[in-house]
Amino acid sequence: MAKLDARKIKKDFPILGTKMNGKVLAYLDSAATSQKPKQVIDSISYYYKNYNANIHRGIYKISEKATEAYTKSKEDLAKFINAKSYREVVFLRNATEAINLVALSWGDANVKRGDHILTTPMEHHSNMVPWQLLAKRKGAHLDYANLSENSFIDMEDLGEKLEMEPKIVAITEVSNVLGTINDVKKITEMAHKAGAVVLIDGAQSAPHMKVDVQKINCDFFAFSGHKMLAPSGIGALYGKEDVLDLMNPLFGGGEMIRSVTLEGATWNDLPWKFEAGTQNIEGAIGFGEAIGYLNKIGMDKVRKHEEDITRYAMEKLGEIDRVKIYGPTSKQMNKRGGIVSFSVDGIHPHDVSQVFDSEGIAIRSGHHCAMPLVTQMLGNSALSRMSFYIYNEREDIDRAVHAIHKAKRIFGK
Repeated sequence: MAKLDARKIKKDFPILGTKMNGKVLAYLDSAATSQKPKQVIDSISYYYKNYNANIHRGIYKISEKATEAYTKSKEDLAKFINAKSYREVVFLRNATEAINLVALSWGDANVKRGDHILTTPMEHHSNMVPWQLLAKRKGAHLDYANLSENSFIDMEDLGEKLEMEPKIVAITEVSNVLGTINDVKKITEMAHKAGAVVLIDGAQSAPHMKVDVQKINCDFFAFSGHKMLAPSGIGALYGKEDVLDLMNPLFGGGEMIRSVTLEGATWNDLPWKFEAGTQNIEGAIGFGEAIGYLNKIGMDKVRKHEEDITRYAMEKLGEIDRVKIYGPTSKQMNKRGGIVSFSVDGIHPHDVSQVFDSEGIAIRSGHHCAMPLVTQMLGNSALSRMSFYIYNEREDIDRAVHAIHKAKRIFGK
C-alpha cells in the first residue's frame, strides 16, 4: 500500500500556508477540530452562489438540486460507516447532540428507577454528562468500568459491571486524551449478551480509521463532521433502523411530521422525523465533500499515516528528560490513535502551549473535556496534547520537540 503524501495533501488546506506569530502554522490540534480542504470550502461557496434554497419544500430547480445534494451526503455517509441505509443516519449539530438525543429520547423511554447505565472514566464530557443527567432524572445508577494501569478498559471489571444488566452501555472508541483504541466490537458483543443497548462515541475514530457499524453491531454511533474535514455545526447519529423506529422525536416542527391537525401529529419516515426545521444544508454538502475527500485518500492510508507519525512523536518526546507521555506505549500502536498527551515536569501545560504558540505551533492544553480522567484518574490539573491528521508531517513533530526544549530553557527545567 502506497503511503499517504502529507506534503501534497497539505497544499489543499489554505490555512496551513498562513503564518502564526510570524511562522508558518503547524497545526497539531485536530482532535479538537480538523482544518478544511479547499474542496470542502469551495463546495459550500458554490452552493450559496448557485443553488441556495431550502430542501424538500420547493418544486423548483435549485430547491430540487439542494435536496439532491443533501440526500446524497447522507447516502455517502451511510456508505462511509457501512450502515444498511441512509435511513439509519440522522444529521445533527455534532456528536454531543447525537448522544443527547439518545439519552433524552431512547433513555427517557427505556431507563427506569433503579436501572443501571454503564460507561467509563475515560469518556469525553459529551458521553458522560448526558448519562449523569439521565440517571438523575430517572433515579437510575450510573456505573463506571475501571481502567487498567496501561490506559485500557479493565475488561474483567467491565464484565462484572455487565452482570448488573445495564440498560445502555456508552463507550468511546478512541479516547481523546489517552489515544486508547477500545475493542468496541468485543464490548458490544459482551453488552448485548447482558441485554444492553450500546452507544459508541466515534468522534475520534470516524475521522481516522475505517468504521463498520454493522461489524461492530452497535445500536448507536455518534460522530462530528468538524473533526473530519467538514464544517462546524454538522454531525451524525447512526442508529439501527428498528431502534430508531421505536424512538420519539426530540424536537417538533416542520419536516419531521407526516401530518398535523389541531388535535395532534404523526411523524415522518426515518431519518426525517429527527430532523425538525431547516437543516444545516451547507454543512451537509460540505460533509459529503469531506467524505469524498477521505474516500479518495483511503481510510487505511489515513490510519497508517497516523500510526507512523504518532510513533515518531512518541519516540522523539521519549528522548526528552522530564517529559511524561500518557496512554498506550509506542509498542501498542495498533491500539493507539493519533493523539499524544504529555506533561513537562515543572511547567504548567498552559505555559507549554504559549511557548508552542510563539513558535507557530497549535496544540491544546487543559482537561480536554475529560476532567474526571485527567484530574481524578491521572492526577493532573491539565495536560498538553498534540493530535495529528492527514496534513501533518515529521517536520511538525521536530518543531514541537524544539518548542519543548525552548519551554524548558525559559522555565529553567
